[in-house]
Amino acid sequence: MAAAAGWPLSSVAGLLPASLSLTLLLASLVVVVVLGAAAFFFEHIRKIGCTHSLERTAVYAAFFEDPNSLNKVSCPSIYDPAEKYISLIIPAYNEEYRLPEALTETLNYLKQRSAADKSFTYEVLIVDDGSTDHTSKVAFEFVRRHKIDNVRVLLLGRNHGKGEAVRKGMLHSRGELLLMLDADGATKVTDLEKLEAQVHALAKNDETSSAPSQRLSDAEIAVFGSRAHLEKEALATRKWYRNFLMKGFHLVVLLTAGPGIRDTQCGFKMFTRAAARKLFTNIRLKRWCFDVELVYLCKHLKIPMTEVSVSWTEIPGSKVRMTSILHMVFELLLIKVGYGLGIWKIYS
Repeated sequence: MAAAAGWPLSSVAGLLPASLSLTLLLASLVVVVVLGAAAFFFEHIRKIGCTHSLERTAVYAAFFEDPNSLNKVSCPSIYDPAEKYISLIIPAYNEEYRLPEALTETLNYLKQRSAADKSFTYEVLIVDDGSTDHTSKVAFEFVRRHKIDNVRVLLLGRNHGKGEAVRKGMLHSRGELLLMLDADGATKVTDLEKLEAQVHALAKNDETSSAPSQRLSDAEIAVFGSRAHLEKEALATRKWYRNFLMKGFHLVVLLTAGPGIRDTQCGFKMFTRAAARKLFTNIRLKRWCFDVELVYLCKHLKIPMTEVSVSWTEIPGSKVRMTSILHMVFELLLIKVGYGLGIWKIYS
């Protein structure tokens, strides 16, 4: 039958080894690609760990510039005792248009509270994350007006990512309380009072306190601003594919960091000095998902954390793009593998 069909048995026999060879070749290529990708991934994780080990010992290697005296002011360290009641850390990348309004509103509020309560001392740290526009010029103008004791600018030189900008600001702050907030002013600065009240409430019940007179800065507490209460409204107005992607992202976050915080990505978070010291000397991610890593670290370090609803307004000019979701998922995978396999160590 084979001969009648025009396929001699010798030809069929000759084709079989060639097919097997092609299959083996393709399989080998797939294995090489997979192993190469895995090697790259694990090397990337290892390098992040090595870089982190070096950076933990270099928290003093920075300075602030004083545009009034033209002097360089040495940066304080998160290991130093607190000198202010609160520090506000604002990461900024190409924010020359959105920053002025947000800073004006923030400083007006802080000045009013300080005038009414002399114990309310503050500083605002603007961390310029390698901006290519006039963000630093705008920021330094506020330093000139409000003096370097109250407003400071930290220049990172090149763009590292929001996570790194926040980390550097935290490590060089002077407050008992440390608040990170976005440069666009999407959340009203007055909402810090909600987070502040929650910190004080948790500090009173802090089981880690060894003495009733423990200072606020010594308690370990993290309070996360949340927009979860606005989720229904957002779902109704957002495009269907954005809802799909965000739901998928939230699922991956849940699998990575576990339950507890519904809105990990809100840029309005408050930490006591002791909590910030532990968290931001351990954190490794430099871009989008450092917030998720903070949740993971809080759980591992047993730092009490809670979520407080805050106001939020959509401000044009967001740096988040749809393609950012892919990078976020990659960073979530880094968290899962880096900590899960013990490649990244957590220091307490």
